[in-house]
Amino acid sequence: MTTRRGMIGLVSGLAMAAMVGTGAFAQEVTLRLHQFLPPQATVPKHILDVWADKIEADSGGRISIERYPSMQLGGVPPELMDQAIDGVADITWTVVGYTPGRFPSTEVFELPFMVTDARAASYAYWKMYEADMQDEFSAVHVLGTWVHGPGMFHTKDPVEQPSDLRGMKIRGGGRLVNQLLELLGATPVGMPVPAVPEALSSGVIDGTTIPWEVTAALKVPELVHNHTEFEGPALYDLTFALVMNKGVYDAMPEDLRAIIDANSGLDFSVFAGGVMQDYDAPARENALDLGNNVITISEADAQEWRALAEPVYTSWIADMAAKGIDGQALIDEAQALMAEYTASH
Repeated sequence: MTTRRGMIGLVSGLAMAAMVGTGAFAQEVTLRLHQFLPPQATVPKHILDVWADKIEADSGGRISIERYPSMQLGGVPPELMDQAIDGVADITWTVVGYTPGRFPSTEVFELPFMVTDARAASYAYWKMYEADMQDEFSAVHVLGTWVHGPGMFHTKDPVEQPSDLRGMKIRGGGRLVNQLLELLGATPVGMPVPAVPEALSSGVIDGTTIPWEVTAALKVPELVHNHTEFEGPALYDLTFALVMNKGVYDAMPEDLRAIIDANSGLDFSVFAGGVMQDYDAPARENALDLGNNVITISEADAQEWRALAEPVYTSWIADMAAKGIDGQALIDEAQALMAEYTASH
């Protein structure tokens, strides 16, 4: 006669065998990736999904990455960094400038007319993260650091020269962009990028600063019909980071951490910045197809804009000095690393 304990053991054993047979034990780690854009936007579709799919494949399914777009796990975009720290999500992708003051060194890539190529800047950003920014990011495990393609204006009325911005309410993507807007005579309005369409349609703002690539997902070319881009160095760029909860990363088996590591870091950062920049072109074509007005400021004409932007550099270097950081040294290092990348590619 089979004892009750023996029967339980038999049932448990059969259940375990069934689970092993169906691969239920093969999945060892499930990670939740949280970010603020809709799933069809460039970054989630062509960067984060590609990255997550590759990790899942490389791990043979032992790592599963659940993707939560559009803040589906709750909160607002400026909370994403803390959500990774606090474990609300395991991995988050965010605009570093949504938490101004916490990652001051990253702002070197957000200075006006600093960045010409997103791949070169993303290369420099990762190199400088490893050399100079570890302390600032010590609360998280950093997976990638990158910048977008050239930031520019998208406005209801045409912007051909700095004076055209006077009296306009313009959404700025970060602290230094807002400083630049003030110098140009505009009224800066800070808001995360998902809020832009409603703010444009309701008249809260007269225009926005964003790169071309995200305009399609936000339907910006259907809301405003003037776009002002710059030849040569970009009006501005924003920095991004893909980060992971440190405890979750540290608790993973060593071989699974190695898979995360192999798909993160310098090459991934350059890939991510490059993808964002590459998707500027089709978004620009979309605006032209709609019959919109694209104004291109030549590099020569941009000199007037660059002169007006100089105080942003002066005040930023002073801000950095107050934090014990040599801002000019960061500028020099960023420029040297971007030149290094450009020379080798």
